Amino acid sequence: MAYIKLNNKSQDYREQNVHAYRRVRRFSRISRRSLLFWLLSLAVVFFICLAIFGSKMHFHGGISSLDYVEEELQVHNVSQRQIKKPRRQRYFPCEVPFMDSVNYLREPMDNNKFAHFSLGYVEREERLSQNDAFEAHFGGHQTLEEREKSYHARTQTIHCGFVSGPDGFPGTGFELDEKDKKYMSTCSVAVSSCIFGSSDFLRRPTSKISEYSKKNVCFVMFVDEQTLVKLSAEGNVPDDKGNIGLWKIVVLRNLPYEDMRKTGKVPKFLSHRLFPSSRYSIWLDSKLRLNADPMLIIEYFLWRTGSEYAISNHYTRHCVWEEVLQNKRLNKYNHTAIDEQFIFYQSDGLIKFDPSDPKILLPSFVPEGSFIIRAHTPMSNLFSCLWFNEVDRFTSRDQLSFAYTYLKLKRLNPDKKFYLHMFKDCERRAVTKLFHHRMDN
Repeated sequence: MAYIKLNNKSQDYREQNVHAYRRVRRFSRISRRSLLFWLLSLAVVFFICLAIFGSKMHFHGGISSLDYVEEELQVHNVSQRQIKKPRRQRYFPCEVPFMDSVNYLREPMDNNKFAHFSLGYVEREERLSQNDAFEAHFGGHQTLEEREKSYHARTQTIHCGFVSGPDGFPGTGFELDEKDKKYMSTCSVAVSSCIFGSSDFLRRPTSKISEYSKKNVCFVMFVDEQTLVKLSAEGNVPDDKGNIGLWKIVVLRNLPYEDMRKTGKVPKFLSHRLFPSSRYSIWLDSKLRLNADPMLIIEYFLWRTGSEYAISNHYTRHCVWEEVLQNKRLNKYNHTAIDEQFIFYQSDGLIKFDPSDPKILLPSFVPEGSFIIRAHTPMSNLFSCLWFNEVDRFTSRDQLSFAYTYLKLKRLNPDKKFYLHMFKDCERRAVTKLFHHRMDN
């Protein structure tokens, strides 16, 4: 009996130990789960607080790591803003109220308000002495005395390009095929542009050109042989009549200047010499595409305003002093040559542009000369020759000489008015589309 009781006690003891062990394991499992739950809860709360208040939390001894990172990012952004170039201001076209159709156009009768006189042009120069070194020059060798006299609006013979030298001297340049000369002599209205030195792509006028203008307006693109080869390689091959679209391609041989920009001033300023029978002409730089009918352009800018010459003002600069600084800052031309021209002009009466002056003659002294509309009147032709002669004598930066030429012509001819219309640059942008030059791409 005692043995049985002892065994029963041992068994009860073992059962108690088993139950106790199971409770301990159950408790340990519950404790681990609870601990894990609370740890995860605390971690979630911590990260929420960190996200919300982290940028404002401080630790003993200095700023928090988040503040440090934030400051580093701010410094990086500031440095990036300092390095990054400011965006260029954008300029937009404005509305130009053209007439609805060329069918309603009526050319004004001969306007007696325009000055009447006759101009002849120096075509040949002889060397003054056999002992003097002489080199034939496209613009001729105009003396300062001849230059001064040429500013008087009267019947006279003046230098205006296309000057040849004595017999036996080489040609001075801008040589054209006789067939092209004959074609150009028949034009009564001309639209012209040029590409020299493969400096641009060919921009064809848009589809807004009327059938009337296609039949009655000459569209002439002057190119050199290098450009013709480049255009042909790009698939722009002239047809049997020498046309690429509306453009009549006229090939120039023997460039008159090494400076391509100066060579480009010949068709730009001397359209009355290149198109001797033309009564009106429109010039646009090769960076522009014509977006309006040329007859509507002539009606709006010339006939409607009673003008004989129209050009837009510059979109940002209006004073020649500003233009000089900009040309030097961008190294557009030799600085010494710019200074010589500028000093000469100041000594001959060039003044700063003052928009507050009620007697100011122009809304700007600096033009955006990429788009010009002209009636081939004596005063318009004279101004064009004078402006070209300034470019020939000094730098090819024609914006430097525009105001001087205009103001001097006005000053020396108080009894003969020159009707020049300087229109808004946004109007120029409305009738043309601006592209970058090929070399700028």
